[in-house]
Amino acid sequence: MTSDAGAAPAAKYDAVVVGGGHNGLVAAAYLARAGRRVQVLERLDHVGGAAVSAHAFDGVDARLSRYSYLVSLLPRRVIEDLSARVRLVRRRYSSYTPDPATGGRTGLLVGPTSTFDAVGAAADEAGFAELYERCGAVTSRLWPTLLQPLMTRGQARELVGDDGAWQMMLEEPIGHAITDAVSHDLVRGVIATDALIGTFARTDDPSLIQNVCFLYHLLGGGTGDWDVPVGGMGAVSGALAAAAAGHGAEIICGAEVFAIDPDGQVRYRRDGDEHRVHADVVLANVTPAVLARLLGEPEPALAPGAQVKVNLMLHRLPRLRDDSVSAEQAFGGTFHINETLRQLDSAHMRASHGLVPDPLPCEIYCHSLTDPSILSDELRASGAQTMTVFGLHTPHGLIASGGPDRMRDALTSAALNSLNSVLAEPIQDVLMEDSAGRLCIETKTTADLEQSLGMTAGNIFHGALSWPFAEDDEPLDTPARRWGVATAHERILLCGSGSRRGGAVSGIGGHNAAMAVLEAVPR
Repeated sequence: MTSDAGAAPAAKYDAVVVGGGHNGLVAAAYLARAGRRVQVLERLDHVGGAAVSAHAFDGVDARLSRYSYLVSLLPRRVIEDLSARVRLVRRRYSSYTPDPATGGRTGLLVGPTSTFDAVGAAADEAGFAELYERCGAVTSRLWPTLLQPLMTRGQARELVGDDGAWQMMLEEPIGHAITDAVSHDLVRGVIATDALIGTFARTDDPSLIQNVCFLYHLLGGGTGDWDVPVGGMGAVSGALAAAAAGHGAEIICGAEVFAIDPDGQVRYRRDGDEHRVHADVVLANVTPAVLARLLGEPEPALAPGAQVKVNLMLHRLPRLRDDSVSAEQAFGGTFHINETLRQLDSAHMRASHGLVPDPLPCEIYCHSLTDPSILSDELRASGAQTMTVFGLHTPHGLIASGGPDRMRDALTSAALNSLNSVLAEPIQDVLMEDSAGRLCIETKTTADLEQSLGMTAGNIFHGALSWPFAEDDEPLDTPARRWGVATAHERILLCGSGSRRGGAVSGIGGHNAAMAVLEAVPR
């Protein structure tokens, strides 16, 4: 540690939040609302972290949700507590999946009306519904506990009260339940994607990391609905920042934290100068590995990310090979491409051997179909649409070994080729061009997430997701441990996706860190 002899005294705060992502803003807002003096330090020139919107293409007036794009796990209570002006809207359809066996000429639409019979899976419709109903027995009871001190596994199981559903979701590989419930390979894949997106695993992995992912994808609101944020993800972060500032939190952007001391001192650089502040508690809205680096400690090994995101701007929606559904229906929910269970397993195997999956399993979202407010009046009138293609089973090791730039190009091609395999026209034919004549394609890999956002190994969850409860033998003897935000240092807490019950755009990590602080030092 360097000497501070002769230096100006550090400014004092009740809490300093390192990282201005949405969780940090939630934590700051709760603490400021409780009368605490709070400062948020953000490295970038804007807050929001991965929950931001951007004009991604020169001369194209559309605000794309650049990284994260849908909201499920953000509790209504957090929005209401903070008086944050966040509006979420439901998509008209759940999903559409072209059948690769027919080259996309038939497909499964799940929504107000479903078309299981169109893909020869009529016998699976009841089993599909029954599986999700059984999952609801778990998720509807666990969801309210995410804003409470941690339960133990035993307490959570008792709360659920359905041993069969608990065993299915939390004790055995979820692949067993999927294959028992439905027999059609495409229907199995539609279910399996919730267990695999953002997680590099198979549905039968004995570690059950896919089960944790599956649980969180079905947990939001107790129902698993994934909604569109009106105005884009930037509107969510903007509302949370306004709430934090409105309650009195001080938010500083362009502040690069380079050191944290266990005693609560934080050092950062801004505008070429070094600064230091001191807080009773430091809330770390960064990955556990980044926090260790700031503390000068060995970095823990974190599970790597395993996804690629391709943002597109279209003149119009592309034509489908399946003439039984409209493009608005097909793209109105989640559009699954090449995601039968066999294709998912094959993609995992190829990626495990250092190869780009072929075909690449993808999921597509068209934000502007549900929320046209992200488009200018001119774009709306022209029929333009945004499109996000999210590719699975592209682990960080694949990107790192192949070279970030080369692999970005390879994954972009893989995503577009996968999409074209089920379209009646190449997606390139409906792509817009920016003001310089370049096609409106933006690809974000795990390497981009690590470099731009500090997400270690590109993991959108800041590491492996954990069960939303403590094991029966875990100590829960401090507020930080009870709320799942503890580190090895009493005055430093996790408040982001790396906390217990963190992950996705939820604000839960920020809420729980704030509750731990208020419980530890009540006023």
